[in-house]
Amino acid sequence: MSALTFPPLRATDPAVFGRVAVLLGGSSSEREVSLDSGRNVLQALQSRGVDAFAVDGIPALARALAAGGVDRVFNILHGHNGGGEDGIVQGLMAAFGVPYTGSDVLGSALSMDKIRTKQVWLSLGLPTPQYRKVTAQNVHANAAELGLPVVVKPANEGSSVGISRVTDDAGLDEAVALAARYDGQLLMEQMVVGDELTVAILGDVALPSIRIVPKGQWYDYNAKYIAEDTQYLCPGLDGADEEEIRRIALAAFRAAGCRGWGRVDVMRDRTSGRFFLLEVNTAPGMTSHSLVPKAAAQAGIGFEELVWRVLEQTLEASHA
Repeated sequence: MSALTFPPLRATDPAVFGRVAVLLGGSSSEREVSLDSGRNVLQALQSRGVDAFAVDGIPALARALAAGGVDRVFNILHGHNGGGEDGIVQGLMAAFGVPYTGSDVLGSALSMDKIRTKQVWLSLGLPTPQYRKVTAQNVHANAAELGLPVVVKPANEGSSVGISRVTDDAGLDEAVALAARYDGQLLMEQMVVGDELTVAILGDVALPSIRIVPKGQWYDYNAKYIAEDTQYLCPGLDGADEEEIRRIALAAFRAAGCRGWGRVDVMRDRTSGRFFLLEVNTAPGMTSHSLVPKAAAQAGIGFEELVWRVLEQTLEASHA
């Protein structure tokens, strides 16, 4: 397996960043995770001498930008509808000409919509499970076309919010009712039975994969953020398989118009060994349970350096 190489740090003086707003919290369904992530990011930046301060949510950021005194933004808002992964806050920051971490308007909006992301991937020949848009009226017909088992989920949520894995026809209506509690279209896709993996992206480098082994049957919200018995194996694969999952993840990230940093979730079918792309996260979690810091540590990058490297990307040309 080829060794990972990272460019040297662009800056060593924290003063080069000016005043940095760490955008956290917000009003999405992932608020609590974002608050946790944001506290960790803020502490890491301040420990390295960066003049960083917390801003909770998009309205507060708008006020801070209008008042001046914000030189750049570290966006760690998760989700949409008041989160920071749907392109709205990116448009706000671009309008003020303030550099920010992560993907721009297009990459954020596209990757937040799982249906349109899958359409892009399929058009480029990238592997992703077959899917259907579903409603309460067509759910049974679509399940018959795809074949059970299937996964039903909101097209615009993250952190396993609103997801159901359905193995028989009787569970379909309940799954649609759960997913319909959230805004936007509903997505049904063929369920891939096998290993759940994720690949973090930092700049132009795909970090070592992580294979996720929950104590229970599924890697759900509880296993992601609460349980202490989930195993994370990093690297998750070896040899040619590890090279291939990194290649596919980086291609998927770029195809979705994403940049800077993020995370690509992948399934590997237990029978065929094939990889299937699930989604891109453009502002991944940075909590004690989060996966990007684990992958970075495996590559020799500690949490504080990881946060610094993400912030450094705002020293490049503006997203605008």
